[in-house]
Amino acid sequence: MKKNVKVKRTFAEQAMDKLDIAYTSLFLNILDMGEEEKNDTLFELNIKESDIYKTLALLGDQTGPLIAVIPITMHLSEKKLALASGNKKTEMIPLKDLKKTTGYIHGANNPVGIHQMHPKFPIYFDYHSQDSNFFLVSAGELGRSDKINPNELAIKIGAVFADLAVNKID
Repeated sequence: MKKNVKVKRTFAEQAMDKLDIAYTSLFLNILDMGEEEKNDTLFELNIKESDIYKTLALLGDQTGPLIAVIPITMHLSEKKLALASGNKKTEMIPLKDLKKTTGYIHGANNPVGIHQMHPKFPIYFDYHSQDSNFFLVSAGELGRSDKINPNELAIKIGAVFADLAVNKID
């Protein structure tokens, strides 16, 4: 019989523990799954694809770095983010500058971890999450996610809910 293997908490999870934010850690990487496997996994976890959010890092012409958290099923509207954040223009941080700006590689950005490392970076959650009991964000490592209450998280890290996303066109 195998012994229980203790999984090391990510920096973001350690930060959530310190901030007393409840979360559930999941090993989930739907990008590496086929459509049927993805659907089966999400069904087993009682999660919709729209419950999974991506954390994006941008630069505002007035604010400098800022963070947007939106559903993976939608696209970010940089114009809406600019309006919500008091910028005239926002643009994605180039991939070559992402790790030195946020501390994370592409696909592993976590709003709590970024907040801990850079507390002055404004963080915005798409308003779609405001009425949800939970959303999933990267746990700070590829293939790991954390299930968190967005309202509790917003209060603890000072995130603002705003209209940020537009529907994807398939």
